[in-house]
Amino acid sequence: MSTVELGAHLGLPEVVAVARQGARVVLPPAVRERVARGSAMVSQLVQQRRPVYGITTGFGKFSDVTISPEETAALQRNLLMSHACAVGDPLPQEVVRAMLLLRAQALSHGHSGIRVETLELLVKFLNLGVVPVVPEQGSLGASGDLAPLAHMSLPLIGLGEAYVNGERLPGAEALARVGLEPVTLTAKEGLALINGTQAMTALGCLGVYDAQTLLKTADIAAALTAEALGAIPAAWDPRIQKLRLHPGQQATGRNLRRLVEGSRLVTRPGQVRTQDPYTLRCLPQVHGASRTAVAHVAEVLGWEMNAVTDNPLLFPEEGEVISGGNFHGQPVALALDYLAIAVAELADIAERRIERLVNPQLSGLPAFLTSNGGLHSGLMITQYTAASLVSENKVLAHPASVDSIPSSANQEDHVSMGTTAARKARKVMANVRRVLAIELLCAAQALEFRGPERLAPATRAAYEAVRQRVAPLDGDRVMTPDIESLAEMVHSGELVSAVEKVIGELE
Repeated sequence: MSTVELGAHLGLPEVVAVARQGARVVLPPAVRERVARGSAMVSQLVQQRRPVYGITTGFGKFSDVTISPEETAALQRNLLMSHACAVGDPLPQEVVRAMLLLRAQALSHGHSGIRVETLELLVKFLNLGVVPVVPEQGSLGASGDLAPLAHMSLPLIGLGEAYVNGERLPGAEALARVGLEPVTLTAKEGLALINGTQAMTALGCLGVYDAQTLLKTADIAAALTAEALGAIPAAWDPRIQKLRLHPGQQATGRNLRRLVEGSRLVTRPGQVRTQDPYTLRCLPQVHGASRTAVAHVAEVLGWEMNAVTDNPLLFPEEGEVISGGNFHGQPVALALDYLAIAVAELADIAERRIERLVNPQLSGLPAFLTSNGGLHSGLMITQYTAASLVSENKVLAHPASVDSIPSSANQEDHVSMGTTAARKARKVMANVRRVLAIELLCAAQALEFRGPERLAPATRAAYEAVRQRVAPLDGDRVMTPDIESLAEMVHSGELVSAVEKVIGELE
């Protein structure tokens, strides 16, 4: 898609289109009108000097400190500067673009009190390619992603740093480079910009989108391995899957049956063995469980990316302002911990399939898939790498959301750690891509001994996609470039596209 309309219902495709593909964001008149109503209400509250959190008072523990109208602009500027204390490597630019979109979407509902011109500047950042530099560590995920969102917002006022066409510049210079002027924030605007869950949600949205590709890739890699090992597809019979009731399991079963349809390498029960090991026989149950989990996380993020998550919230029609806790990241934190666990399991079972491919006692193929073992080690150490990545994922899959460290003098006394969960999930997915790349590498090599011409049409397309990037192993060579090339093929969706051109869209 070339444009995304702010204020309309966002889904994962819209977030990805803006974050990765540079889709233009449009600010409709209806959004401008409701945002203006909220901003007008803030002006009234300031003029009336009503004690309203974050508008005429300080923040957090300082919520009892009254702020005069003359101090409003300084309060908002100070808020951004004081909260911009994140550390670590910058978040990827695609993540920050997703943050900008999601924050603008939350503000577009008109309950946050931001002015139209400030919202417009966020949209201009996206459309002109200004990407704030946001360090990745520092959010507790409770009063929203305060530190990351503060860094995201600094260039709006001419501070911080931002990328323009890949060049990292001071905030004011980045604005000037694209012909923009910094804004002077008024009452509530600083708080509206940084009170929200958009860092964790941005990471989560891109993560779920990638996880959906990984689920399909895992089925394709498993099908290639199944054919290389002469597996028994009878275990994937639809009658078995139907009795279990789980939709993810049934979808995986359908994928696997379509992938191996027409194969001359798979076997019948008793033809070679009575039944397969769990890594082949239980593919619908294991991959299917991850598929169901990812679908749940996608549903949670679908709610969150269209939610209003700051505080306090304005209701101009009723003339009310209500202080609450929509900024708390617990719903997203739990979901993203679940995402990390679900995706990690794809690598967990894939590593065991890799072992079956390279172990001659389990595969019946040459040891480590080399025809000249001893002089050559073949793919022996690729299994070591896969095992290392899987072991690392076990650490990363420990839930962040079970932790809480009180902050703001115990005013904010329970936090979600949702952005930690999101960052861990992203790392897990990078590891899983490489494990699946190793399985594809090993399965394709195993098929050199089994006869790739006997593959099913769908898996033949997968095999050929692998071979376009990686040649068969005819002697030892450095394997890292092969693994990374295949991991990129997985990440880009190139492998899935090659297969879907043959059999239609996978589930």
